[in-house]
Amino acid sequence: MTYKPKLSILTIDFGMGGTERFISSLLPKLIKDYNVTLVIFYNYIHFEIPKEVNLIILKPNTQKSKSYFFKIKNFTSLFIKYKRFINNEGIDISFSLLPIPNIINSFLSITNKKVRTIISERCFPSLMYKDNKIQMLLAKVFFPLLYNRNNALFSNSKYINDDLRKTFGVNIPMKVIYNPVETDENIRINLQSIYKTKPLKIINAGTIYSTKNQKLIIEAMALSKDGDFQLTILGNGPLKDELQMLSNQLNLSQYLNFVGIVKNVTPYFLDGDCFVLSSDTEGFPNVLLEALSLGLPTISTNCFSGPLEMLNGNEPVTIKKGHFYKAKYGILVNVNDKEGLNKAMEYFKNHPQERLNYSKVGFERAKIYNMSRIYKQVKSLLNN
Repeated sequence: MTYKPKLSILTIDFGMGGTERFISSLLPKLIKDYNVTLVIFYNYIHFEIPKEVNLIILKPNTQKSKSYFFKIKNFTSLFIKYKRFINNEGIDISFSLLPIPNIINSFLSITNKKVRTIISERCFPSLMYKDNKIQMLLAKVFFPLLYNRNNALFSNSKYINDDLRKTFGVNIPMKVIYNPVETDENIRINLQSIYKTKPLKIINAGTIYSTKNQKLIIEAMALSKDGDFQLTILGNGPLKDELQMLSNQLNLSQYLNFVGIVKNVTPYFLDGDCFVLSSDTEGFPNVLLEALSLGLPTISTNCFSGPLEMLNGNEPVTIKKGHFYKAKYGILVNVNDKEGLNKAMEYFKNHPQERLNYSKVGFERAKIYNMSRIYKQVKSLLNN
């Protein structure tokens, strides 16, 4: 019988984020080639876990805290527990995602030379830490000291890798491996319905907080006549009440629908006319890729990182303030530019033929992110 290497996947929890979705999509493939253990810090689980996967929760009764004292004490405890697990189980490969798990994996690489350690960054570091001087300082000190101890790193954007090299001194072998998605000709928007829409039904999905900047969509809607657009937001977050107040002030509340957290976004995407990503920064926006995979026409801010790679093959663009750019596979606007976003939304509303075109080319674009291709890259990196 062929030996299956023992693989440990370390992350914070298994909630609704893009990192967790990425792991969830890989698990059915990984269990065929590895004995897989999913190790999470906290007992928060949203995605299904295959029965073949062993689940370890390091701190099942612990709640997160922003206190630095808590973080230092908790980190020490997490590392000790994880190191003990790795040693007891004879794990061959330890694969971590996100900064704190990556640092734990880095310490592991120092104390256990037998384990192959792979780390993955999922956000653009310079932007993630720019508003917190302490976090930026710690990243600039510890990333080169610890990340460079690992065998390899991969992210989901070339810009993330470039930032890690230039700003944070990371020089281990690095790869770009995009998030996977499946496309199905039988599961995509009805192309005939594109010509029957009024008002334009806009979909946004993600945690409602400042970085996702859903406020931008509402402000862009306010620049047009009432009733031109309807916005559905999938997700929840700390700024939901603020967005509701803003929609009331702008007399748009009847055109705004907060659905809350949903397990399956597909039915909502299939019922929409276009998807709008309004973020100030991203690592690799899964929801944008999901929209493409369903043939839903897309408008996105040209934020770091992901949208330019997905929607224009990573070819640089220049977008004038207050305007939009017709990229190869979707429309791009400048970050936090409500006038530009409004014009892009109006363009889609008034030009159904363009939505039809972007539906078709976007669907084809999504095929380059198919699971079989992405999994080959992941497996190759894990196995060296």
